[in-house]
Order: sequence, then C-alpha cells, then structure tokens
Amino acid sequence: MADLTLSLHRAIAEIPAAEWDDCAGADNPFVSHAFLSALEESGSTGPRTGWLPQHAAIRGKDGRLLAAAPLYAKSHSYGEYVFDQSWAQALERAGGAYYPKLQVAVPFSPVPGPRLLVRAGAADVPALRSALIGALRQACGALELSSVHATFCTAEEHEAFGRAGWLLRQGMQFHWDNRGYRDFDDFLAALSSRKRKVLKRERRDANACGLTFRTLRGGAITPEIWAHFYRFYTSTVDRKWGSAYLTPEFFPLLSERLGERVVLMLAERDGAPVAGALNLMGADALYGRNWGCDGEYPFLHFELCYYRAIEFAIAHGLARVEAGAQGEHKIQRGYRPCPTYSAHWIEHPGLRSAVGDVLARERAHVLGEMAELDALSPYRAVDDA
Repeated sequence: MADLTLSLHRAIAEIPAAEWDDCAGADNPFVSHAFLSALEESGSTGPRTGWLPQHAAIRGKDGRLLAAAPLYAKSHSYGEYVFDQSWAQALERAGGAYYPKLQVAVPFSPVPGPRLLVRAGAADVPALRSALIGALRQACGALELSSVHATFCTAEEHEAFGRAGWLLRQGMQFHWDNRGYRDFDDFLAALSSRKRKVLKRERRDANACGLTFRTLRGGAITPEIWAHFYRFYTSTVDRKWGSAYLTPEFFPLLSERLGERVVLMLAERDGAPVAGALNLMGADALYGRNWGCDGEYPFLHFELCYYRAIEFAIAHGLARVEAGAQGEHKIQRGYRPCPTYSAHWIEHPGLRSAVGDVLARERAHVLGEMAELDALSPYRAVDDA
C-alpha cells in the first residue's frame, strides 16, 4: 500500500491509548494499551528484564494510525514460552550472532491473541496486515538483526505470515470449552462416571482444608492483597528456578488500568490470604496467568486455577478458559489440547533452511501428540451413564 510510514516506539506511551486500542480491539486484554503500559511503567519490561520496547506503528499519509504490533528488541530468549535457544546456538557455532533479535509478543504471557493489530473498520485489513508483516521484516534488516519472531499469534495471522514466506511453527496448550453448561454440576454430568467422581473428590478435599474462597475483581483487590499475591508469585518462581520478571508495582497497576477484567481467585485461612490465582477476562474467554501458595493444601491448585475458573466462565457466559502453558494433567480436568501458532523470519539463509526442516518434523509430532492426548479426554460417550 502506498503512502504508509513505519515508526518504532521505545515506549507504548508514545502512542495515544485510544489510537492503539482502536487497532488492538477489546477482545483480548493482553494487547491493550493498559496492559502493555502497566508492564512498562512498573519496570517489568525494559532494561532490567531485557525486553526493550520497539513498538511498530504504521500510519497513513494523514498521520492516522492504521496498524501496530507489540514489538521488543531482545538479547535473550527468556519469558517467551516458544523456545528457540537451539537456533541461537546453531548460528553462533557457525560464527553468526543470533542476538539481539525482535520479538512480536506480549511479554511473559503465553496467551494466544492478535499480534498484527489493524484499525477497526479499516477498508483493506489483509493489505494492512501484509504491510505490517513487510514492515517487521524491513525493520529487522535495517537494524541488522538476526531475526524477528511473532509468537502466540492467531491462526489467521499465521496463514498471513506463511504467505509472506515466514517459517511457521505450531505448539499446543490446553483450553476448556463451554458447551452451554448451566453450572458446574452440568459440566460434571458431561464427564465419564469415573472422571466425575475424581473431580468431585478433589473439590471436596480442597474445600475441607479449613480455607475460605473469594473471587475478587478490579478495585476490590486491595494493595494489601496484591502484596500477598506478589509473595505467592515470587515463591512459585523460586520453586521453578525462574526469574521474577514482574515487579510488585505491576499488579496494582493492572487492576487500576484493567478494572473488572482482572479476576483474582483467593484462598484465605483465618482471614489471611494463603493462595491466589490471577486471571484476566476477555470478551469471550478467561485467561489464567499466575498462581502461588503459602504451604501445602491438597488439590488447592486445581481448585483455584481450574475449577473456579470454569465456574466463573459458566456464570459469566464465557466461551472458554485458557489455562496457560504446559500441563497434560489439565486434560483430566476437562481441558483439551488446542493448537498455538508462531511465525519466524530468519535473515541467515542457511539457518532459515535448517530451521524450516526442523519445524516441519516438529509440526507432525505436535499434531500426532494432540490427537493422542485428545483421546484421553474425560468426556463421556453419549451412551455412558
């Protein structure tokens, strides 16, 4: 498209929130100006964590923002949940430099959603999407970087990247689908008798620990509660040998900026919080993000992160629950394997060819594994009593 200009921005604040959100839409809170600005203003993204904003913006000749992408320059591959470290090692063995690279993503958030943000009501969405893909590749070359990666993009965007010659990658997560259930018991009735008994027992044991449960949203989550939750978050990170990218300031900013879309499942003992599970609510989905706990309580993780999320989704008419990365144990709790997508442009032709071969084999493996795991679904057959 003619008369388009590309600019890169070192802070989301350089782009007016209304303009960005006209492109991002209201369906997925993770690509909203509010979420990305909370990351930056809290110091969760930036030099400390090695996620340096380079947000891409395409404007028309009248200066109007037509398309955008959440874009970061990175000198590592941490916090992405789509692993390319072996690619970096291969290029470095060949005498090249993989880092820095560009990442089109929502930091620390393995949440599928739009990455090529096009202004609502735009006359030619495919053309703008194609222009943005070209601009990302152009930026990669102009900055003399090794590669640019769009992770957890939508299936439609995945296809657009493929038409533009990018390498395509497929992964897998576990999501719960709402089949019009009236309540949690209605969901349980859809499971086989044996699996239904297991879930009932797990809920019974979790609720027999002397804990009380609350679901809090937005402004009802006080700074004191956020302080407790940050402790839970860091304890989980410590146990998993990870890095605490998110700062204590991030969580209060999140509820301030996103309001009722922030949903915290809280467990308390004698009035004191002992565990919490943080979710964000989109237009048709509940997205599970961070969880943590003081102490050991049987099945509390399942109760807070999975079962109460399902109850909330049913009560609010949401189509699905996306419970984050990994976790085959989710299958027995009613979550089923779903594909995730990413796309990769690699400047080095030799590495691009080698990675393409690897991804073709990997894709076949992922598809086979998804089919095998889906066969373990706990849902009953029609004639199963």
